[in-house]
Amino acid sequence: MAKYSDIKGFTVQTLSTDTVASALEGGTWSSGGALNTARASHGGAGTATTAAVVFGGQTPSNTAVTENYNGTAWTEVNDLNDSRQLLGGTGTYTAALAAGGNTPHDGSVESWDGSSWTEVTGINTSRRGNNGLFGLQTDAVLCGGYLPSGPGTGKTEKWNGSSWTETGDLNVSRWAFSSAGTSTAGIAYAGEAPNIANTELFNGSSWTETADLNTGRGEAGGTGGPGAQTSALCFGGGSPPGGKNEHFDGTSWTELADLSVPRNQVTKTNMASPSALCIGGGQPGSPYNANTEHFSAPSVFSKQLEGQLYFNSTTNTFKETLFVISDGTWASGGSLNDGRSSFTGIGIQTAVVAASGQDGSTSLIDSVEEYNGTVWTEVNDTPVTLKYPGAGGVLTAGWLAGGLSAWNGATFNAETYEYDGTNWTDSGNINTSRYTAYGGGPQTAAFIAGGNNTSFAAVDDTELYDGSSWTEVADLNTARANGFGNGTQTDGIFAGGSPGTKTEAETWDGTSWTEVSELNTGRYSIGVGGGTAPGSSVLAAGGATDPGNVNNVESWNGTSWTERAELAATNSSNGLGISGVTSAISFGGFSPTPSTFAVTSEHWTVDLSNKTITAS
Repeated sequence: MAKYSDIKGFTVQTLSTDTVASALEGGTWSSGGALNTARASHGGAGTATTAAVVFGGQTPSNTAVTENYNGTAWTEVNDLNDSRQLLGGTGTYTAALAAGGNTPHDGSVESWDGSSWTEVTGINTSRRGNNGLFGLQTDAVLCGGYLPSGPGTGKTEKWNGSSWTETGDLNVSRWAFSSAGTSTAGIAYAGEAPNIANTELFNGSSWTETADLNTGRGEAGGTGGPGAQTSALCFGGGSPPGGKNEHFDGTSWTELADLSVPRNQVTKTNMASPSALCIGGGQPGSPYNANTEHFSAPSVFSKQLEGQLYFNSTTNTFKETLFVISDGTWASGGSLNDGRSSFTGIGIQTAVVAASGQDGSTSLIDSVEEYNGTVWTEVNDTPVTLKYPGAGGVLTAGWLAGGLSAWNGATFNAETYEYDGTNWTDSGNINTSRYTAYGGGPQTAAFIAGGNNTSFAAVDDTELYDGSSWTEVADLNTARANGFGNGTQTDGIFAGGSPGTKTEAETWDGTSWTEVSELNTGRYSIGVGGGTAPGSSVLAAGGATDPGNVNNVESWNGTSWTERAELAATNSSNGLGISGVTSAISFGGFSPTPSTFAVTSEHWTVDLSNKTITAS
């Protein structure tokens, strides 16, 4: 029992719910490059503040102008085929999708490959006033919008790269709103109907209402790629234009730093919050502006409050906000149907796929299993048996490339295979055949680095993938194989590996690799995953050293590595799926003592609760 002297001097607050001591801090907005064409009601895409694209909009007339952003300057590239405003946009800066809009009401859709736009199959229901397009170029969702007959709609359609299929409607019809996520884990929020605060979550087939925004608004901007259901931003919007900025953590919305320039009719991008771009829009006295702002905020590990005492009236307990979060815990999850090592894992804790690998000393497998957070289910096999491929993406839009198609290393694979959640499709070959390479990024904007070549030597080669072909770019500083990492084409990290037991780590910015702080424990054959902001959120779990395997776990925060709670299993060549350093799954792998190809999985969670104090 706490004594009075223990709490003397504290100001005690009485609250009905816990303070979120792990919330993002306020963050900052800073000026970026100006658009060449000032505009509002435009579409946007991109996964990083250094790799974005905007298209269409109002100038005040409809425009088709498209511009690429490198983090500093905007460059005009090839126009849309159809001039339009009030359209939806999603994807990456080299693989985007534009849909709907106002010409006056448009159902056409165009696909961007980084250099030109191509018309593809149109949506079933023409609509405008819509930012409800999210996902990838070949795996997206369109929802809401303003119908030709008016008013708004809740109609939702899913895109598979060739056709649109209607699915469950939004609960609240809306237009001029924002959205984020993937085709199986999306979020829609704000909008005109008129100004609304409503938020809904999408599970791949239906929508569920959740916590409202603090400030209802239409014509707001937003951001969020994979993992957006637990980390999304909403900024600007309203009439007159406002600058309010809020962050969604999966449970509630919290106000962060306001925009420097209040505005509405802004676009959204697919980058992972808390990174964001606010591009163009309308502001008081300037209905079409060219202003760009960059947003950044500390990671979830930063504490908003430290050492503040409060009384929770719901639980009838005294609590104290903490500064240091727990090291996290690992708990047993569902067992694979096939024990395996040297395979690939794609996805997040509750939506991950394990593909191919080795299940014995002289055998490879082509089996594939999907995990829903509870059980593993066998699905369609890979086209060939493989071990040690590079891979990336999400469960419904994954990829793997390279690897060995024979257990003894006699046959090297150079092919790329894309996965749509059901089937595998053969795509473009990598330039350097390799195995034990590190892969990362989405299906249409991936990269692969390092690995062993056909002479069994470690390489430093890096290649980028645009959904159809691979291009060689700047080399790693340290040639390595069996390393780990995660990221996108413009924001990645690669660490550890062999030969030897490497501790070195390097980050990728879209142009070059830079050496950063080393691992505490050198390792290779490591299970690894990165968050939706991989440059500042990566988890390394397990792996091998000389001699033997380790169960050590480390997290990366963009500056340094911190040791976390250890795995129960001591396996190498394991798979790891992750949606951030607060949620991950490690599964399968190889244990030499005794020789075992594991079927076990472990779930990683971080305790974000406050400290409970017993007091009289």
